[in-house]
Amino acid sequence: MSAVETRSATTVSAVELDSVSKVYGSGARSVTALDAVSVGFARAEFTAVMGPSGSGKTTLLQCAAGIDRPTSGRVRISDVDLNGLSEKLLGELRRRRVGFVFQQFNLVSALTAEQNVGLPLRLDGRRPNRVVARDALARVGLADRASHRPAELSGGQQQRVAIARALVIEPEVIFADEPTGALDLAAGRTVLEAIRTAVDEDAQTVVMVTHDPGAAAHADRVLFLADGRLAGSLARPTAEQVAAELARLER
Repeated sequence: MSAVETRSATTVSAVELDSVSKVYGSGARSVTALDAVSVGFARAEFTAVMGPSGSGKTTLLQCAAGIDRPTSGRVRISDVDLNGLSEKLLGELRRRRVGFVFQQFNLVSALTAEQNVGLPLRLDGRRPNRVVARDALARVGLADRASHRPAELSGGQQQRVAIARALVIEPEVIFADEPTGALDLAAGRTVLEAIRTAVDEDAQTVVMVTHDPGAAAHADRVLFLADGRLAGSLARPTAEQVAAELARLER
């Protein structure tokens, strides 16, 4: 059994960052995007990550997901220390244990919703199971759209297909980067409700970067960054509380 396949029931956090720093460039031109950040993301918890522009939100997401390697510090997903993984094993971990949802839906236009959902399984060398793919679509309220192609779906429906695609591998954590950023208010609310359901009913862990206080108010916890450092958190806040904290950080 590989390191990627080994799991531990005793691990408390789905994701944990320990003194993670990320520096781009060197010398006088270096930029510190993350500065010794230590934080854990609990299982079956929905965390929103917010902060002013340039605060390190996306860098935190990329380091936590294994998309980018930190300059120093350690990242763990469940029982796996990402620092010790080769690029091959890191790719295997991302395919099998991590789900991704981005602002752009990244659906394949020639494939149906069902086929798009099954794509992560195919890319991992597994034969997509039609029942599993349709079940994932049902979990985001699109059971009746399985045979539709992206052009036949609204923006909100396409993003829900993207969420189903992330769910189909039964990941330990889903990382979402501005998943409602390209949607109108009503479609965004529907997408956030689908994410909320994945947490409440399927015990998924979700880490979402957003700039929208209304979106963040759907989370169990809102984590704030400023200048690459942790700058506080709020539990189950209202949109107004989130907006007030952001305004304080931007002064």
